[in-house]
Amino acid sequence: MESSSKGLLSQVTQFWNLLDDLAESNPESYEKFIQQQLKEGKQLCAAPEPQLCLQTRILKPKEKILFINLCGWKRIPAPQSTTHPVPLSIGRPEDMSEASDVYTVIDVAYNPDVLQAAEKDQVKKDQLIWMAMKCIEEQLQFTLSHSYHITKFRIKGSIQRMKQNLMRIQTDPTDLREKMRKELTLEQIRSSTVSNTDHFPQLLLPKNQVSGKTGCLIEEMSSTEIQVEMKRPTYELKVVVDQNEKPLKIELKVELPGINSVSLCDLSVSEDDLLIEVSEKYRLHLNLPESVDTEMTTAKFIKEKATLFVTMPLV
Repeated sequence: MESSSKGLLSQVTQFWNLLDDLAESNPESYEKFIQQQLKEGKQLCAAPEPQLCLQTRILKPKEKILFINLCGWKRIPAPQSTTHPVPLSIGRPEDMSEASDVYTVIDVAYNPDVLQAAEKDQVKKDQLIWMAMKCIEEQLQFTLSHSYHITKFRIKGSIQRMKQNLMRIQTDPTDLREKMRKELTLEQIRSSTVSNTDHFPQLLLPKNQVSGKTGCLIEEMSSTEIQVEMKRPTYELKVVVDQNEKPLKIELKVELPGINSVSLCDLSVSEDDLLIEVSEKYRLHLNLPESVDTEMTTAKFIKEKATLFVTMPLV
């Protein structure tokens, strides 16, 4: 756990170095990026707002009362147009009990604008409810009763529980670390203007009111990764020792011909290994001979020589 935390701190340090380079080379893009992140940060921190609660029944695999909390959440992107799929997020089912009653609660989040538009149109509201139930059936392998009613209360359970439930399916420290390692390059920072919606199921609103049997309305959006052959750069790795032959630090010199900016370099250092990826041209992964202090690790890029120097003090 401690090693993982140090590795993540090292990656965050590299991220800030990229921001510093962007601030110097293109202040306008830097300002635009910061403003965008502040705006998106407010959306990510905003809690889901309950809109209505449905009561129905789970028929299979085990019969049980089901409450579905429909909420508006700014974290869920709005559809690009009225003809595009409608993203939504479904939380994990949670079993609860009151007195002798045992029931299940599932949270479903739409973009607030989607719910606001449906509030004024009963047909659209019925469609959103139907599609939420359909998505629950397909994703969770449930069979639900087609009979439901809207409860007098807007939410079953607490808002805090709802937020934790929905965020749990979107936050994975391993995915975050891998994303920082692979994707935090200056070019991507410059072009970072919208949130990624690939992990949200997409539902296409039918033109007419839903009735009878229809085709599958759920479209799973996924991203594909283009594989690019990356060269292993020439490097020199040495352990620096003191007068008593005690190891002090590890110094790494990496030659990167054709690279003229540190913004193209993505460096990740953990206690035991190091990874350098450069603009889809170079990739170097090394297992380090000694454990290093990731918090004290520094990197310097010499533009004239197209060479990256990394200094890693030992633990």
